Amino acid sequence: MPTITLQQFMFGAIALVILGSAILVATLRNIFHCLLFLALSFLGVAGVYLLLSADFLAAVQVLVYIGAITVLMMFALMMTHRVMTTDISQSLTQWWLAPLPIALGIFAVLFRVYVRHGGQALVDTKHHAVPTTGIIGQALLTRYMLPFELASILLLVAMVGAIILAKEDKSDDPA
Repeated sequence: MPTITLQQFMFGAIALVILGSAILVATLRNIFHCLLFLALSFLGVAGVYLLLSADFLAAVQVLVYIGAITVLMMFALMMTHRVMTTDISQSLTQWWLAPLPIALGIFAVLFRVYVRHGGQALVDTKHHAVPTTGIIGQALLTRYMLPFELASILLLVAMVGAIILAKEDKSDDPA
């Protein structure tokens, strides 16, 4: 019987958390609870990045996806009262089986690759990677500083435009 390493055990545990929270995101009826489980799923993906020694991607996953996108979705959900009062359960119940063939197809392909390689890891686990955060930070603040700043200005303009459009939409609403 093969022994399981700590890294394999941690990957299995994190994979179960990701899978369980993803299933709850797709099946729960309360949208706010779905967002909480989505944040848990994103946190699990950050854990997988840490297991792969991709510390920068793990930090970006937590900061961007959990800290920004999920919180933004929660604010948008709380600010729109119409979404909370309308009954969307009828429109969701007729389509819940539609993604099942796609998921089964992806599972079949991944299982075939796993069986073809004899259950061996497709990643070289013998060589430990060096932390990448410092290297990427140095590149962003030296070689890629201009594109990085242009992207931040573009995102700032998009955010200000969204705020202006949201203000105009609120002023047109008679309620």
